[in-house]
Amino acid sequence: MRSTGIVRDNRYLEHRTGVNHVESPQRLETLYRMLDGKRLTARPVTIPPRLASLEEIHMVHTPEYIEKILDTAGRSRLYLDPDTVTSERTCEAAFLAAGGAMEAVRSVMEGRVDNAFAFIRPPGHHAERNRQMGFCIFNNTALAAEYARRTFSLKKIMIVDWDVHHPNGTQHIFEETGDVLLFSTHRYPFFPGTGAVNETGLGTGEGFTVNVPLTPRKGDGDYVRIYQELLAPLALEFRPQLILVSAGFDPHHDDPIGGMRLTERGFAYCADRVLEIAERTCAGRVVVLLEGGYDLTAVRKSARLVLETMCSGLADSVKEGLERSAAVDADVDDIIDSVKETHKPYWRCFNDD
Repeated sequence: MRSTGIVRDNRYLEHRTGVNHVESPQRLETLYRMLDGKRLTARPVTIPPRLASLEEIHMVHTPEYIEKILDTAGRSRLYLDPDTVTSERTCEAAFLAAGGAMEAVRSVMEGRVDNAFAFIRPPGHHAERNRQMGFCIFNNTALAAEYARRTFSLKKIMIVDWDVHHPNGTQHIFEETGDVLLFSTHRYPFFPGTGAVNETGLGTGEGFTVNVPLTPRKGDGDYVRIYQELLAPLALEFRPQLILVSAGFDPHHDDPIGGMRLTERGFAYCADRVLEIAERTCAGRVVVLLEGGYDLTAVRKSARLVLETMCSGLADSVKEGLERSAAVDADVDDIIDSVKETHKPYWRCFNDD
């Protein structure tokens, strides 16, 4: 059994987006009921969040953008863009989400827990340095990575993003550094329009952005192959000191906007592979941060199985069954070959074929 921490706080529910908005407080309400329910066999440790400081938010975001978010405090619903909404307490929730992500990192890095899952909102991976986007206010994952770099002097951080949408904000924030390796599986072409395989980073960061653009209706067996043939060799060559996961559950087959076919067992397999890599490279240090996912039942079932996998691993029978489902698919073959060919100049592991 591993020691797993969770970040939760009812103040995240005060980010109110409107009755018809898919990124609603009900997403966390159903997850918090799951955490308190009898079906959860894991017994995680609660990590209290805190408000991030202005100086900490400045690590990633511009002063002008932070002022824009501060100006929303106490104001009734504002549409910052057609997708991204604030309410009276959104500003507080956003600072608390960033601070919760950082506290999860601190708890893992200081050895108080082996890994952690931050059940936070607003989500973050679309947020750029100077603007909100796609329901996201502050880029929680980027802030967690930058906090880890500066507070614990880490030089190798890996971000794994399995949300159905490409993490444009995370990519742009780190695309010029080799200290952060981003690995993203996402539907493409799709919102936000970025994430092509040839987006590999810039300057000293070239080769440290690895995009795996997927056509619709990819399922468990496809992700198994991608994690086996791309993620695992890449991560084992990079040897991260910490792994962050931007965990969106919108690739689930029941999600209303994702168009993919992952099951909750597929998400658990992805988590298990990440944890296995972390055990081999960074003493198991993994922090999972909630991103998208808009079918409440799918989010609850998927997050529960990921959390239980973080605590006690994935049953061998489940893992073996999923690996047997990884049938040869010409489309996935092409995607894997394209990623390998694109990244051969940067990574030895893709030159072994």
